[in-house]
Amino acid sequence: VVYCGNIGIMDKDKCFKNPQAGNLVVMVGGRIGRDGIHGATFSSGEMTHEHETIFSHAVQIGNPIMEKKMLDVLLQANEAGLYEAITDCGAGGLSSAVGEMGQELGAEVDLDKAPLKYGGLNYTEIWISEAQERMVIAVKPEKLAAIQKIFDDENVESTVVGRFTDDKKLKLRYNGQQVGELDMEFLHNGVPKYSRKAVWETPKLSERNIPEKDSYNDELLQILSSYNVASKEWVIRQYDHEVQGGSVVKPLTGVNNDGPGDGAVIQPKLDSNRGLAISCGMNPVYGDIDPYWMALAGIEEAIRNIVCVGGRVDRIAILDNYCWGDCTKPETFGPLVRASQACYDGAMAFGTPFISGKDSLNNVFACEDGKRISIPSTLLISAISIVDDINKCVTMDAKKASNVLFIVGRTEDELGGSHYYKIKGELGANVPKLDLATAPKIAGRIAEAIAGGLVVSCHDCSEGGVAVALAEMAFAGGLGIEADLRGLPKSKDCRRVDAQLFSESNSRYIVEVEPDNYDAFAKLMLNLPFGQIGKVIEEKKLIIKSEEGKKIIESDIESLKNAWQKTFDW
Repeated sequence: VVYCGNIGIMDKDKCFKNPQAGNLVVMVGGRIGRDGIHGATFSSGEMTHEHETIFSHAVQIGNPIMEKKMLDVLLQANEAGLYEAITDCGAGGLSSAVGEMGQELGAEVDLDKAPLKYGGLNYTEIWISEAQERMVIAVKPEKLAAIQKIFDDENVESTVVGRFTDDKKLKLRYNGQQVGELDMEFLHNGVPKYSRKAVWETPKLSERNIPEKDSYNDELLQILSSYNVASKEWVIRQYDHEVQGGSVVKPLTGVNNDGPGDGAVIQPKLDSNRGLAISCGMNPVYGDIDPYWMALAGIEEAIRNIVCVGGRVDRIAILDNYCWGDCTKPETFGPLVRASQACYDGAMAFGTPFISGKDSLNNVFACEDGKRISIPSTLLISAISIVDDINKCVTMDAKKASNVLFIVGRTEDELGGSHYYKIKGELGANVPKLDLATAPKIAGRIAEAIAGGLVVSCHDCSEGGVAVALAEMAFAGGLGIEADLRGLPKSKDCRRVDAQLFSESNSRYIVEVEPDNYDAFAKLMLNLPFGQIGKVIEEKKLIIKSEEGKKIIESDIESLKNAWQKTFDW
């Protein structure tokens, strides 16, 4: 499964749809064909080896050139205020677009007026064919000529296929004959809601007593080169993320623009210093222990990554993107319910509304031998926020020798589902559990420190814990770091060195501060768990000392960076 998303900006006065009775139903963009029929139905069911041939018609045959032209003219028409509402013809095609827009009104559609790619389609196929390069808009009759001129000038086809009414009925005609009629109330509210059994049983897991070592260099190198942590530069460079010159904080950062950024910041309007921060959070392995904490960890990580680049905490909005197995099974549906409860709890605690999302359920493949393969229960959280001044954004790479490194947030004995356990072939039981009372306070203080100019770099502790975060800051900045675990805020039960190094506890930030700002930063962090964990040094080494003062990690940053980059160095 590949997750994709995008962000748009618009005037506040244009963010509400307002279709009215008497408005024309105008179809814009690509013509209708037999492709894309039952695409939503097909993608929501169990797949087999026969789907490639039996359901080939369900796959849309896209036309990206037409889609781009259509989007451009719709933006022009929107700026001119020439339409009242708009909906895409994705899942369900015209049926969902017109049905949604006319929910409070009613609509009449003449299906024979819809332009086709070729002949031979019946009215049902016309009504439900899906496409990404096709939209439906509501247009006042007196504005039709003006909007169609814009479309004609750019060679984008537009056709009046009906009108919105005030009788709260959806009526379909084909060649003058009525071929369908439904009450809007029944269409939207007439089908009873599902009532399904959901079961969640806490798995019987335990922690393993892994022998402690004098050196954890090998473990750090293994984690850095693991699939989830290793550099994705090969993939990132496939696409031009410099288009239009609006990239402020890029996916890759540092002195050589090849270090792992926490989030990204774009400048959508080049005549303004305001920006948009974008980030993600996800760790499906946590769901093998408890999907509730998996979901909360994803929410908090996405928020943490926004904070790390300078986004405003009070303007964060989030999106949920579910990918799940067969939800007709109680044991699969139960974790979904549990993850959804966590989404509610997290959104309320942080004050971050879910503004959109996507669910892809029933991701199951039935093999010819009868074996059924289901994807792991996965939740990706995306986050966006406003940056008031892009000149105050920070990145994660170490900036200057002699600068001080603080860590904010408490480290717990939480190696369950961690990358450290993964390289040891273990799962564990102690999954990171988010403190909903403390996490928003920490995020707010870090954001305040960045906005106040007290921070020169900031990096979150997530995959691989403190050790990986320090390594990434060092090799991204081309500088060394000397750290001491005596400065690590930690719980009483977090006594093992490997837990202190690699625990993936939530709500932790490593912050680089210039010596002149030491006192101001420390004062701002009062009453929060924080401590000085180290400093930036000229020598290009990562050195981490245990509470006893022993060097438990010592490696040159070139070796660390090579380990991080080699996995996908194609």
